[in-house]
Amino acid sequence: MSPAQQDPLDHPARDARLLALVRDAFLPPLGDAFAASVARYDDVLFDRAERAGGSQLLFLDGMRELRRRREEIVARFRAQLGRAWQALESGESPSAEAALASQSTGLSLVAEHELESRLAVRNLASVMLRDCKAVLSRLDRRLGWIAGALQLDADRNPIGPEHIGVAVHEAFATCDLAPEVRLVLIKLCERDLSPAVAKLYEGLDQRLVREGVLPGAPAGPRQAPPPRPERMAESAAAAAAGGYAGSYGGGWEEPAGGGEDYSPAWAARFMQRWQDTRGAMQHGLDGGAGGAAAPGGAGALLDALHQLLQQSRGARGDAAQGAGGAPGGQADQRPLSHREMLSVLSLLQATPSPTLSAAITDDQESLSQRLKSEVLANARQLGVDPSSTRLDPKDEDAIDLVGMLFDVLLDERDLAGRPRELIGRLVVPFVKVALLDRRMFVQKTHPARRLLNALAEACEGNQGESAAERSLLAKVEEIIERLVTEFNENLAIFMTLEEEFRDFLEQHRRRVEVTERRAAEIQRGQERLEMARRRAEFEVASRLEERALPQAVAEFLRNPWQHHITLALLREGEVGDTFTEALELADGILEEVDEAQRHIVGKPWLQNWQPGLRRVFASVGLHGDAADAAIGALHDTLQAVADARPELEKPLPELPEVALPQAAPVERNPVELVAGTDTLDFDHADAERIRALPIGTWLDFIDKDGRVQPGKLTWVSPISSRLLFVNRRGVRFCVASPEELAVMVRMGRLRMHVADDGDAFDNAMQGVIERLDAVAPQQSATLH
Repeated sequence: MSPAQQDPLDHPARDARLLALVRDAFLPPLGDAFAASVARYDDVLFDRAERAGGSQLLFLDGMRELRRRREEIVARFRAQLGRAWQALESGESPSAEAALASQSTGLSLVAEHELESRLAVRNLASVMLRDCKAVLSRLDRRLGWIAGALQLDADRNPIGPEHIGVAVHEAFATCDLAPEVRLVLIKLCERDLSPAVAKLYEGLDQRLVREGVLPGAPAGPRQAPPPRPERMAESAAAAAAGGYAGSYGGGWEEPAGGGEDYSPAWAARFMQRWQDTRGAMQHGLDGGAGGAAAPGGAGALLDALHQLLQQSRGARGDAAQGAGGAPGGQADQRPLSHREMLSVLSLLQATPSPTLSAAITDDQESLSQRLKSEVLANARQLGVDPSSTRLDPKDEDAIDLVGMLFDVLLDERDLAGRPRELIGRLVVPFVKVALLDRRMFVQKTHPARRLLNALAEACEGNQGESAAERSLLAKVEEIIERLVTEFNENLAIFMTLEEEFRDFLEQHRRRVEVTERRAAEIQRGQERLEMARRRAEFEVASRLEERALPQAVAEFLRNPWQHHITLALLREGEVGDTFTEALELADGILEEVDEAQRHIVGKPWLQNWQPGLRRVFASVGLHGDAADAAIGALHDTLQAVADARPELEKPLPELPEVALPQAAPVERNPVELVAGTDTLDFDHADAERIRALPIGTWLDFIDKDGRVQPGKLTWVSPISSRLLFVNRRGVRFCVASPEELAVMVRMGRLRMHVADDGDAFDNAMQGVIERLDAVAPQQSATLH
């Protein structure tokens, strides 16, 4: 047996002394830090109560509950971490996700406040993981090695952030707290524990290095965590006051700054192809730096775009038309000044022309061509003769880029009806941004770009089918209306609106995530129900098969007993005492039936099974005298069989109507699947790739009419291996096996989602480059 295959407890790398060292160096100090934090939270809740308005009593009640159960809360926190650590010492790698899911039992759904709590501790874990990513990567390897060469990761490291989050959830689980109070406490734990945990990780990592554990992965200085939101807001405000003040000198010159902020994904691909095919670029992107722009990269990128746009217009033969004059007549035309351009665009922004609005809804018309025509036509309102003016080439570049960007965005995203109209209203403001600050095209964190990404995310696939979606669309409309009304030439408005809308969008995402979790809980419960039903049907059939049973006994097994064992399987599983006792009860009654059919007389029928019978009848709602009557009917029936007097057999009394929970309703217009995987025609390699998809993967489902709907993989059944996909609202959309999905791949009705990074601007710019290259493949091959 190779070392990798050895039992971790017998692996030569396992070191009980070092495991004890890690345990003592981490668990007690963390427990002490948690206890010290919780001791302060009653005062925090009291302060919150003073500012809580209508929720004041909730926070005061929470303060009293926290004081009353403080010791229990700390003990539960320590105990949960202790259980995870004991699993590691036993040679296992405990899963935090499984530990969190196991805290809900039975058939009942997880309450919404419970889902919110779980999301909050997952967020706590993600914050700690983000802040300590480097040191945790080293600790996973070192701790896994001394535990017996186990493979530890974020989910399975018992001292990792995920398990700390589970411990925080478990600590407050039994407290009688209002949902908003519970979330405040978890957020406080995130704030207070993160610095202490980071310090413990660093000290532990250095201690293990000194002990000689995997010196090939040396401890290093902790990387500075990303800036907190409040620090980012301060930086954004400074940028708004400086770089985004709306100066006129934007041009195509190199933007100030640089670094990673000037390396959008589309730019890396574009510049690499440009350099490969032209050979004349002197500056570009440093391929060895993972796509980050080299010095001068942003300026070179803008210059390359300028030349490609000129060549594209030449290839279409519309340079003169785009400039507003006849061929050969541009010598007598002056370019519109920068001020005139902005004035005309402000007029269009305030009062969109009907023809421009029509172009937005018409996917066959070019927005850039329509925009250029509208600008020249509306110049007349400023007293400018359109026949004597043309567009400056650099202004024309800005209009072309923005127009094509919105063409791609509207065509390739799931934007129809009202969402398409709302996004289309942004075209003119974004042309103004392009004229004021060309950095928008190359700066990933540009506020205009961030706002467009957020609005596109909110609109995509949103037809207002739910209250949450309608609320989101109303907020989008409010933000766009404010932008159109308030945007003059100060780009700070984009930052203000983006921050406000991001907060709203984050709340919507949390609601969607709660819906996703609920969909998974429903599907999990449904599959457990299906499995329990099948097992119960098997147990009944195996006892009724080829047996002539009295009607009352057969009815007892088919109705109350089958219902009883189904519930027992749901609640406790096959190893539970209730299920085992129910099987013994049925077999015991059948033995008495056999004795009665042999006409044994004088036997006190069912005397030994009275308690079990009462439990079965109670499960269907028969208690007291009603249960006595049912048991009496079974007794009299057995006596009649023993006396060979079938006319004396008694039926069971009418039983209450009981029903197990039914299947969850399927989302309207579900994906049609082909059943019977043993006869399906599919590629086994496709099925294996689908089986290996990570949670969170988006796929495109294509119906028979060619309509595309994205679905997100939310859960994989441990029972049936079926995959659960939800739509953008978090509602169950498709449940299918890997084989059924592989059939859809072969039929061309399933593919990887093409825009899964959430950056609508970057994806649209990639589409713009592809369209430009398609228009002018020959002209773009040479640069001078």
